[in-house]
Amino acid sequence: MLIAIVGPCAAGKTTLAEALRGLGYNARQIAQEHSFVPAMWQIITQPDVLIYLDGSYEICTRRKGFNWLPHEHAEQIRRLAHAREHCHIYIHTDELTPAEVLESALAALKVANLEE
Repeated sequence: MLIAIVGPCAAGKTTLAEALRGLGYNARQIAQEHSFVPAMWQIITQPDVLIYLDGSYEICTRRKGFNWLPHEHAEQIRRLAHAREHCHIYIHTDELTPAEVLESALAALKVANLEE
């Protein structure tokens, strides 16, 4: 089973993908937020499960120390609209630690009977 993870910059995609791989899952982060092709996540991976990690402009900026403007974050969200509409699992990460994001993803996989 292939798990693809999308979301705006600094939402936690890399951290979650690494954690899932550490548990034996085939997980891959997709930089969909940089693509002008709405379904790039499908073209690149054709995943069995799509996880969308969301994060606010304020929190994503703080996490990475970005020097970007709100409209740049909004553009990433716009580019991610197709993925968000088609995701199996949605997690808003603003108030969560990396461990809590992993726990949420694992619980959602189990509830949706999508775990390996």
